[in-house]
Amino acid sequence: MSFPPCGVPQQERSNKDLRNVTQSNNTSSIKGRASSIACRLKNIRSVKMEPSLESSSPLLLQTLWDKIRAQEDFLRSPLFPVLFSMTLYLSCCLPYLCLDTLSSRVALVHRYKIQSQSRVTWAMAWSCLATSLHTHAVFIFPLSVLHWYWRPVVLPAQAPGALRVAWDVLACLLLFDLQYFVWHVLHHKVPWLYRTFHKAHHRYTATFALTTEHSGIWETLSLGLFAAVNPNLLGCHPLTKMLFFTLNIWLSVEDHSGYDLPWAPHRLVPFGLYGGSPHHDLHHLKFMVNYAPYFTHWDRLFGTLLHTDKPDTYDVDVLDASKRCDTTSSGVTDVSHAPVYEATQSCLKDYEVMFRGK
Repeated sequence: MSFPPCGVPQQERSNKDLRNVTQSNNTSSIKGRASSIACRLKNIRSVKMEPSLESSSPLLLQTLWDKIRAQEDFLRSPLFPVLFSMTLYLSCCLPYLCLDTLSSRVALVHRYKIQSQSRVTWAMAWSCLATSLHTHAVFIFPLSVLHWYWRPVVLPAQAPGALRVAWDVLACLLLFDLQYFVWHVLHHKVPWLYRTFHKAHHRYTATFALTTEHSGIWETLSLGLFAAVNPNLLGCHPLTKMLFFTLNIWLSVEDHSGYDLPWAPHRLVPFGLYGGSPHHDLHHLKFMVNYAPYFTHWDRLFGTLLHTDKPDTYDVDVLDASKRCDTTSSGVTDVSHAPVYEATQSCLKDYEVMFRGK
């Protein structure tokens, strides 16, 4: 006959051990949940206390970026920068070219022309377009191939936040405005720089959309370099770069459009901070004023800002000089029917002499 061991019975001891294990597991589970809740609360507090421009991407930007990334092979191609630039440029020019076609027939359109006596011909439009196509094909495309070879494009999966995009685009625009202002002043103040590089862009004293890229190789490449390098300097997302390029090209075309429309940017930005097409049209007409491409603060700071609301207030001597140049270059004896202020080389020299003295 066998007797059980002394002490706690075996079944009772097993039940006690099971209760201890269960209690330990429950305690660990509660501690784990508490720790998880504490971490979440900490994260929520950190987000509320430290808002960041790198917040989660809005659905619209992420959807747009996903669709763009779906064409990744084309985006990485050296053809993309050339086709993107040229297509965007012509798309921005097309509405203004339609206005140029209608302005001589429709009074409502004509009333918004800055220089109402100017007229754009197909020969002039084709000349400017041919210059732009030649520059893109012969110079920009080879540079695009070199960039594709040495520095492949990297496309992150995540889109940037909306605040980050807005901030970076504005920063790129302000930096480009400063760079262009300095470049522009130098190419007007130094006679050799003007004659060698910038003179071609001042062929027209009454601008139209396609005159935006009517310039020499050095001017196109140097200003294009500013626009391309700035987003990299500021560490911008590839989507932000594309949006900045789009805005920059559109604003440049609007500057040269020759129209002062009711919805133009300079009418939307308050306090005269943005110059727009009237601001730049005066530069082409008066030559030594309004050097900044977009904003007015640099010209105001250095005393080169000239503003006028109506082309009727332009100086009489400037209008007379430009009309003489126009009739000389076009062979038209009646100034009122001169097609546009297209200055010849000799007339541009007269401009230089006239405006350096002011």
